[in-house]
Amino acid sequence: MRALLQRVKRAKVSVGEEVVSEIGYGLCVLLGAGEKDSDEDIVWLANKIINLRIFEDDEGKLNKSILDIKGEMLLVSQFTLYADCLRGRRPSFDKALKPPEAEELFNKFFDYISKLGIAVKKGRFRALMDIELVNHGPVTIFLDSSQR
Repeated sequence: MRALLQRVKRAKVSVGEEVVSEIGYGLCVLLGAGEKDSDEDIVWLANKIINLRIFEDDEGKLNKSILDIKGEMLLVSQFTLYADCLRGRRPSFDKALKPPEAEELFNKFFDYISKLGIAVKKGRFRALMDIELVNHGPVTIFLDSSQR
């Protein structure tokens, strides 16, 4: 699984005119599932994300996790994290998991994060979403469970 984390002051996802989800201070996580991903990837990636010390302490150092600050998380499915742009001009998404299986892993990831005590909301799977956020820092981090 691949995740792009953005530390945010606030974020929201809309489909058309409908606001689907909205969070305050925390993380916007774009999550993609690959064809070789499993429940082990969910556990590793979720625990890595919630324990990363990417929030400032009282001295301004990145020493706190989303758990420490009791931050929120907006989780958005993002198959394009598996784009292969090595050949030609159009990305290939052959390594992304097919939609039914990807949605199952996405929902398992959401459920797992919820059980870890994070206030998590999500976008709408396979919808054309508009995401608005204020990236705080900016802090943006890419994680890939295949590199563990």
